[in-house]
Amino acid sequence: MTISIITATYNSASTLTDTLESLSLQKIEHLEVILQDGGSTDATLEIAARYDFVKIVSEEDTGLYNAMNRGIARATGDIIGILNSDDFYPDDQVLNLVRSAFEEDLELAAVYGNLKYVDAIDTKRVIRHWKVGPYNRKDWQQGWMPPHPTFFVRKSVYDQYGGFN
Repeated sequence: MTISIITATYNSASTLTDTLESLSLQKIEHLEVILQDGGSTDATLEIAARYDFVKIVSEEDTGLYNAMNRGIARATGDIIGILNSDDFYPDDQVLNLVRSAFEEDLELAAVYGNLKYVDAIDTKRVIRHWKVGPYNRKDWQQGWMPPHPTFFVRKSVYDQYGGFN
């Protein structure tokens, strides 16, 4: 089972290294990382090029959700996650936990989890905790969504319903 991670970027040089380092530390096989760049003019693409596991696509887009949708369309993995260019995983087992959840329940369409918002300068300083609540279909129908970095979906769901609107 392959996991595809989409990272949308635009002039993200100041934060991208932390993001890609956290992906490089994941202890997982069959990981696809797609960096969908919107035509950065800073060092974003040079930083990304240092990581040989990253597939880089740089083309003008109409914003974050357009970039994420383009990355999702390019993804070849069974499971798709979004990791923003200023986010990172807190340890090297995050994607193994995600894969295990999908492997244990073949009917599972998506998973999401807790998130810690950290200070932009001192990433060890937690500013806010976002805690998972129980799944409630009504919340989703009213536009609620879990934070991108904690949300993983089977590719078949995107194929059936489409991307972000």
